[in-house]
Amino acid sequence: MEKRRISFDLLVFDTLDELSKSEKALMQIAVEARENAYAPYSKFMVGAAILLANDEIVIGNNQENASYPSGLCAERVAIFQAGAKYPKVEIKTIAISVSSKTHIVDRPAAPCGNCRQAIAEYEQKQNSSIAIIMMGASGKIFKCESLEDILPLAFGSSYLK
Repeated sequence: MEKRRISFDLLVFDTLDELSKSEKALMQIAVEARENAYAPYSKFMVGAAILLANDEIVIGNNQENASYPSGLCAERVAIFQAGAKYPKVEIKTIAISVSSKTHIVDRPAAPCGNCRQAIAEYEQKQNSSIAIIMMGASGKIFKCESLEDILPLAFGSSYLK
C-alpha cells in the first residue's frame, strides 16, 4: 500500500485592496451580480464573474426554483453562458461572492460539487487552469490557481474513451 497526501496552496487576502486591480474589479462585478440573484427560498445569494482571454466578462447568479433542484448555481450560469457565447475563448478567472438575507456570511464559500465538476470540464477542455477567487459578504478572500486544487481527483472525459 502507498499513502499519498494531496494538498494545495491557498492564497488568503484580508481585503479586496490586496488583489490586483483586475481581480478587484472582477470581484466587484461578482458582487453586483450577486445582488440580482433569485434566491427566494434559501435567501443565499451568489454572484459569479468570469474573465475570458479576450477580456470579456460574463456574469451569473444563482437562480432558484420552487421545484428543487431545478435551479442553477451562479458559477454554472456564468460558465455555461461563457461557453455558449464564447465557445472558443479560454476562461482565465472566476470571481465568486456570497451573502445571505438572513445572516452575515463572513467567509468565502467554495463552489458546490456540481459547479466544481462543470469548471473542471472547462479546465480540461481548454487544457489550462482557471483561477478561482472567493469571498463572503465580509471577511477574508481566498484564491486558488486552479479548480484542480479544490477537486484534485476530478472525473473527466478521459474516463469515457
